[in-house]
Amino acid sequence: MGQAVLVHKNMTFTKLSIKRKETYPVPGEAPSTNETDVWNIFRALRDSHAQFGLRPGHMQTLQALLSFLKPGHGETVFASNSEICRRVGGIDERTLRRHIDRFLELGFMTRHDSPNRKRYRVRSSDGQCISYGVSLSPLLERANELLAVAQEVENRRRDCIFIRKQILTKLAQLEEFCPESPFTSEVRKTLRRKLSVVEYRALLVKTETECDTMSTAVDAPKATYLPANDGQNDRHLSKSEKEDKDLERREISENPKIRTLTTVCNEATAFATNMLRTWDDVDHHARTLAPMMGIHTTTYEKAKTAIGAQKASCAIFIMLQLGNRIRNFGAYFHSITLGRRVNQFNPSMLLERLASAEGAPA
Repeated sequence: MGQAVLVHKNMTFTKLSIKRKETYPVPGEAPSTNETDVWNIFRALRDSHAQFGLRPGHMQTLQALLSFLKPGHGETVFASNSEICRRVGGIDERTLRRHIDRFLELGFMTRHDSPNRKRYRVRSSDGQCISYGVSLSPLLERANELLAVAQEVENRRRDCIFIRKQILTKLAQLEEFCPESPFTSEVRKTLRRKLSVVEYRALLVKTETECDTMSTAVDAPKATYLPANDGQNDRHLSKSEKEDKDLERREISENPKIRTLTTVCNEATAFATNMLRTWDDVDHHARTLAPMMGIHTTTYEKAKTAIGAQKASCAIFIMLQLGNRIRNFGAYFHSITLGRRVNQFNPSMLLERLASAEGAPA
């Protein structure tokens, strides 16, 4: 056994090592050491103590017991219960016996009691000895098992951290689309608990599915219908032309005049540095105001693609005019431009109500 001195708080630890069974060297690999530091075994059990149903108090007792081992004197502890209790930190003997009994149940220790319950060693003239005390040999013999369990625990810990970061990244993307989504709130509540790797992976799958659904709803391409013959093509074209004209008339009716917009929404107009004469000027000004209101530029651009630049810029102007009557600008903007209320949003009608109210609550 090798020997070195380790100082920990008020205890002086002796670095012990146990010899492993001789193994044949593998070609191409460096020969492994045949000694294992007992404190590495202790740290392995400490890091994986929950896997064996142990508590921090058990580990403090084991640390004190290991500190009594001396090089060349075997793996048996001969110290009395009162001495062990003092080294642990002043626990009572009843707690000490309970801790030792737990290690005996797990097979990490064996106890050899003398007839008078004292702990000591008797040697014969020819070198044979009988040791009465607490033997830590079973713990040292299970070194490989404990090191493997500790490595598995560490791997799970790293996997949990990695998957958690993935989930948080997905949540940030979801909150960009809808800041007050019930799904993101529920996931964040779930993340407050201590989850296993399996639970983290299941939560990641749900979050990725929600992200894909949101992206599909926002970026879904328009469907293209391919008729079977020329007759259907003619009927389809005439129907499409009629729908386009209806849509154009609807957009004209929904989109107000620039003068009406800038006059009624004087809060947004007051921030403009130049006169807003064209819809391009209005769009540029709305794009400047959006980040100031907590609306991401990417969300504004997607809204322009979905409902048009005029309606998207009108939404910014109207929301700023409503002011404190809107609790969350980001969630409200997403709702009327990309969400469930997109078909209910009519800028002209809202401007008429604002103009008639003359500043009264809508």
